[in-house]
Amino acid sequence: MYQLTKSNRTNEDTPFVYDTLRQLTIPFDPDNTDYANFKKEVLAGAELQDADGNVMTQSETDAFIATLP
Repeated sequence: MYQLTKSNRTNEDTPFVYDTLRQLTIPFDPDNTDYANFKKEVLAGAELQDADGNVMTQSETDAFIATLP
């Protein structure tokens, strides 16, 4: 399961996602293999939560992933 994070400085969504199973913060960096795996897994149906902990629907997830680099 993955969860979007908020910036500690601005309290806004930032380019990071938290892998709750591995307890790993993943930057939205196309060169990062964890980032590539994150995109692949959520497009295949892995759960993604917004920054408030609400589970996103697959269509919401697909739309969000489409905005990423």
